[in-house]
Amino acid sequence: MIQGTGSNVGKSLLVAGLCRVFARKGLKVRPFKPQNMSNNAAVTADGGEIGRAQALQARAAGVAPSVHMNPVLLKPQSEIGSQVVVQGRVVGTAKAREYQSWKPRLMEAVLDSFSRLSDEADLVLVEGAGSASEVNLRAGDIANMGFARAADVPVVLVGDIDRGGVIASLVGTKAVLDEADAAMIRGFIVNRFRGDPALFESGMSFVSERTGWPALGLVPHFADAARLPAEDGLGLRREGRKGSVVVAVPVTPWISNFDDLDPLREETGMEVVLVEPGRPLPAEAALVLLPGSKTTIDDLLFIRAQGWDIDLKAHARRGGRVLGLCGGYQMLGNRIDDPFGIEGEAGRSVEGLGLLDVATTLTAKKRLEAVTGTTIPDGAPFSGYEMHIGETSGLDASRRAFARLENGRLDGAVSPDGRVAGTYVHGLFSVDRQRARWLQLLGAETSDLAYEALVDDILDRFADHLEAHLDCERLLALSAR
Repeated sequence: MIQGTGSNVGKSLLVAGLCRVFARKGLKVRPFKPQNMSNNAAVTADGGEIGRAQALQARAAGVAPSVHMNPVLLKPQSEIGSQVVVQGRVVGTAKAREYQSWKPRLMEAVLDSFSRLSDEADLVLVEGAGSASEVNLRAGDIANMGFARAADVPVVLVGDIDRGGVIASLVGTKAVLDEADAAMIRGFIVNRFRGDPALFESGMSFVSERTGWPALGLVPHFADAARLPAEDGLGLRREGRKGSVVVAVPVTPWISNFDDLDPLREETGMEVVLVEPGRPLPAEAALVLLPGSKTTIDDLLFIRAQGWDIDLKAHARRGGRVLGLCGGYQMLGNRIDDPFGIEGEAGRSVEGLGLLDVATTLTAKKRLEAVTGTTIPDGAPFSGYEMHIGETSGLDASRRAFARLENGRLDGAVSPDGRVAGTYVHGLFSVDRQRARWLQLLGAETSDLAYEALVDDILDRFADHLEAHLDCERLLALSAR
């Protein structure tokens, strides 16, 4: 189990890289994260949803993602509460304090999923959540030491030297853990090192002497890891390429599935500009893209409060293009109705942005489905997934659908002038021919980027990087005990 001294120390990518390392050695490898918190999720082959990081880790291991790789997923939908997904299915919503009382029964699902994966694998690589030293949350813990103790899984602790204070964070973790928890840790890794490794030899020795844990590696910073699909909000704000064609993306509080932007960021002729609150939408944008949202109505009200609705309508009047993905598609319509209180007070109805002649009714049933199809009328192929609540209908959807799915079902809507569109399909831009269609529509230079091949190439090079700097054989020996 890979645990961290804090959030964003690189646990997810280390597990992904190690999945690729050991899968290349011929082992049947499975990733596992007992509890995850993210609004960037992926649809699994068995029809559920898990954190985006576990889907990437499954890809690195060469297997299809399964709901058992992330049995508890928390999807924040307010400052204090989250939707709770257990083994791929929504079971309810809970505020932070209330959630603590759920943990005993959630541990049953966690251990059940871990057992299922263990039965089919030679090696299960487990990712912890947040910080191993959050002793205030230790009672009932299912994400870090609580799981490690219950499943009897050895732990490797990761610290991030790039953020500073790595010696104190590693030694301090040993200091605050109780004796039995600390005994689960069998070694440590220092991640994201920059400079001459010889200058930190004494630091590695100091941590070993103070903790009694062996050093398993000093991993230099690997810049291209940031280009892999991320689930943390910090990944949203990574720098992209500069380009002559601007795609503007308003950043709302409950933005989700923002890895939809990643393939666009790799295009040399395109610049993805994240528009932070308090700033206007750039007048030079060729496309304004409204991404998914975990809480569509609240994000729509936020857009209006920022004045972005006015900017958006001005952009459309100037002939600019607009694309809404999932929740963004719902916002582009005339109205969103919430008769059952899915996102708040029952019976709420909110005026939409009015750029598409459609309306959405939020319903309790959630659509989770991998999809393939072609866009209309050009027939450009795509593959991706749907992950949404609500049904959308109206004249623009019935007369000018955005796409035809392989099963014959129509999806999305297009305005009469063809410059505003909405779709429920995530992952649209990962398909090279579909992305090329958008480059052409926006007047950007075409490229020979093969996005999916790029992701696999980065995973392979990251695995090479880890093999060069980690004691992978010792890690494997630890797992065998």
